[in-house]
Amino acid sequence: MAETISLMDIDDDKIHTKPNKGKNVILSSSNPEPKSVPWVEKFRPQSLSDVAAHRDIVETIDRLASSNRLPHLLLYGPPGTGKTSTILALARKLYGSQVNNMVLELNASDDRGIDVVRQQIQDFASTQSISFGAKSAVKLVLLDEADAMTKDAQFALLIEKYTRNTRFALICNNVNKVIPALQSRCTRFRFAPLDAVHVSERLRHVIEAEQLDVPEGGLKALIRLSNGDMRKALNILQVQTPHLFYPHSDYV
Repeated sequence: MAETISLMDIDDDKIHTKPNKGKNVILSSSNPEPKSVPWVEKFRPQSLSDVAAHRDIVETIDRLASSNRLPHLLLYGPPGTGKTSTILALARKLYGSQVNNMVLELNASDDRGIDVVRQQIQDFASTQSISFGAKSAVKLVLLDEADAMTKDAQFALLIEKYTRNTRFALICNNVNKVIPALQSRCTRFRFAPLDAVHVSERLRHVIEAEQLDVPEGGLKALIRLSNGDMRKALNILQVQTPHLFYPHSDYV
């Protein structure tokens, strides 16, 4: 029987879990100079334990992956709610130093044509996986903004053809733009807008790390403006910091 979920919807009655008792995306480990890194990337969670919100989703996906039962995934919901961060953190846990060899990242808003689906994705999915110890791990195709793909490209995915050695993680804002044939082949997780407490905790972490002097009123206004979108909150904080919180400095 599926556990009771408060911050998520799992739209797949095939998955049964037990109670737990206890936008270019970059996976590369090379880091640019700190001043050139957007804070949404600089402070992106690096592990599953760092993903503050939607813990039920994170723990469910983690349990499925740890027990070699990871399905194709469809993560949907508003921007800035942790969809991409969750998948990237999972990929780092699964593949470690081999993450760049085991994950194919595509942004469907850019790579949306049927040729890309037939060439890049199928070429990657059809090659042999790398062995980890005594077993061979499945590879991961991460398709961000999947709702921007043409219907022809979506029909051409044929994700069931590569289930033996590849899993697909589709990420989108509007699930209604993903064709039913794809939805039916994935376990769907809905990411709701973040609670104010989670936005506040993460912003306080960034403020402390960047040694900012942000008044409490300014923080509350930022949380209100973000409307549950962490990406928006961090972008506003980074852009406005020189003007609002360093009025007498030459901070760049």
